[in-house]
Amino acid sequence: MAESANQNTERTDYLDENTLKAVETYEKLGTDNKLALLYYVYEKMGDSVTPADPTAAEPELSPVLMDSFYNLSHTDQLNAMRDIVNCADTEYSRAYGALKENNQLLVWFDWAERMGDTVVGMPSDYNVPESVNTSLGQIEALEFEQQITLLREIARGMGHTDVKPIPTQTETGKTSSL
Repeated sequence: MAESANQNTERTDYLDENTLKAVETYEKLGTDNKLALLYYVYEKMGDSVTPADPTAAEPELSPVLMDSFYNLSHTDQLNAMRDIVNCADTEYSRAYGALKENNQLLVWFDWAERMGDTVVGMPSDYNVPESVNTSLGQIEALEFEQQITLLREIARGMGHTDVKPIPTQTETGKTSSL
């Protein structure tokens, strides 16, 4: 998993068993299947998947992802999305990696809303593999809070950043002082 500026705990510290299994299933998917899963998740928002609160995000924080991205060719958009999923060191992946999870979720939500129009859509010949259906089923079976936690976990595991997590007391052997 990519390192993220807001990653200060191990995921097993805060994920319940079902959410952890869903994250692990997602992480086994290939890049394009991860993108497909995100598309299907956002397609089902409000139906079997709970949307994140858009008021918790700040879209103006990422003009690269929310403005200039839409001027790219669909091929370049797909490549930028792949770079983000793969945590590549690129302009778009760095812009994404600099965001907090709620803003990262907003980026994916906005892109999903525009898919097939100003954002590259699903290929008409895409055959959904069983692994994507399995992962989607796991997400749909989660409760509201678990779905949001899962989506945040997925979102924060993407993008590139050079910021490292703050070492824990256990790692440093030092106690914090005020």
